[in-house]
Amino acid sequence: MYLKIGNRVRHLRYSVWGQGEVVEEKHSTLEGGFCLVRILFNDGIERSFINDLDNGACCYYAGVRII
Repeated sequence: MYLKIGNRVRHLRYSVWGQGEVVEEKHSTLEGGFCLVRILFNDGIERSFINDLDNGACCYYAGVRII
């Protein structure tokens, strides 16, 4: 699961945040660097997540799912 700009998502553990939309992707230019996404949720707060399944802190493992 790789998130792209415009994907609609929800968080499994924080339903009070509401649905979210990916508003930004950031890719590291360095080999082995992070790939981050910013998600704007219905509660009005933007939250950042790691967008790399090889990382144990990936947004998927944190509970973010595409809807």
